[in-house]
Amino acid sequence: MKLRLAGVAAAALLCAGPAYAGAPPVSARAFFVVNPATGEVLAQHRAWARVPIASITKLMTVLVALDHTRWDDVVRVHADAADVGESTINLRAGERITVGDLVKAALIQSANDAADALADYTAHGDMAAFVKLMNAKAVQLNLDRTHFTRPDGLDARDHYSTALDVTRLAEAAMRDHRIRAVVRLRTDSIAGGRRLHTWNDLLGVFHGLYGVKTGHTAAAGWCEVAAVRRDGVTLYTTVLGSPTRSQRNTDLASLLRWAVSRYRPVWVVRPRRVYLRAAVGYGKQSVPIVATAGAVRSVRVDRPLVERVIAPAALALPVSRGEQVGEVRVYSGRRLVVRRLLVTSRAVSRPGFGGRLGFYAGRTFHHIGSWFT
Repeated sequence: MKLRLAGVAAAALLCAGPAYAGAPPVSARAFFVVNPATGEVLAQHRAWARVPIASITKLMTVLVALDHTRWDDVVRVHADAADVGESTINLRAGERITVGDLVKAALIQSANDAADALADYTAHGDMAAFVKLMNAKAVQLNLDRTHFTRPDGLDARDHYSTALDVTRLAEAAMRDHRIRAVVRLRTDSIAGGRRLHTWNDLLGVFHGLYGVKTGHTAAAGWCEVAAVRRDGVTLYTTVLGSPTRSQRNTDLASLLRWAVSRYRPVWVVRPRRVYLRAAVGYGKQSVPIVATAGAVRSVRVDRPLVERVIAPAALALPVSRGEQVGEVRVYSGRRLVVRRLLVTSRAVSRPGFGGRLGFYAGRTFHHIGSWFT
């Protein structure tokens, strides 16, 4: 059986033009934009530079706490946590509150006292032990240029990460359904009649953004790691060290808009399209070969697609309608975007003895006739 292998660039699917524009200028000291599903880095600047990350640290604090506690555990707040200061929910020494409420306070309102109370409870009052757990988790997650010394993210010596590692940390955190549910909230209520309000100004404003964490200290500047999903594509963008809260929002929104514009949903496999026509012999018309189903994918507008059709150039009779004969594969670079089975679109019967005899006799007379013309 002879196979046909065809490659077609995707110029007909996607329009280039402005798609090749570079990332917009931003004032953040470091940033990183990635498609986690494919590993494609869309843009980065000093993504490996070690810098303070402020309250983005609380993503790690919550991850470690949830590894060792239960959501409904009741925490008795110690004085050290209650006295931490800056962004807080005004916990009181001796107060009892659940792990779940502390997680919400740490992630929505970025409360330092909530983060420290989680750490204190998880490590049975040994803050140094909790920090060791944080750094062990960083090693587990391959955060190679990250080191923690505090659970709340306040400025401290040897407390740092990178735009790349922060993005990886956010991806890991968002794999926990409890964290995903919390970081998409703008407000919530917890014990003690407390009303939480997010510092994430783009949440509910930038279409498709559903988390994850902001941060700010004097040393770190204004920071955020964000996840956005549009048209079937999820993108993560981290900005670290913007000079003001407003500029952080501008930097992040500019990068997100640009990153989203790199993708467009297109038919990468079209339904009812004839991908090839297989010969069947005996003078019968060739059989159209079509995909079993179409496929729409969001693909990079600045990357060509390559289509490979793998199917026989000729089929033996009889042929049934819907008979599986090959497949079509669509690639972006070396990455397989989609594959679909190819089938025959109509049936063709095998001629009987008389029909075959007539076909061969006709072909013979045709050849003889050609000798005299």
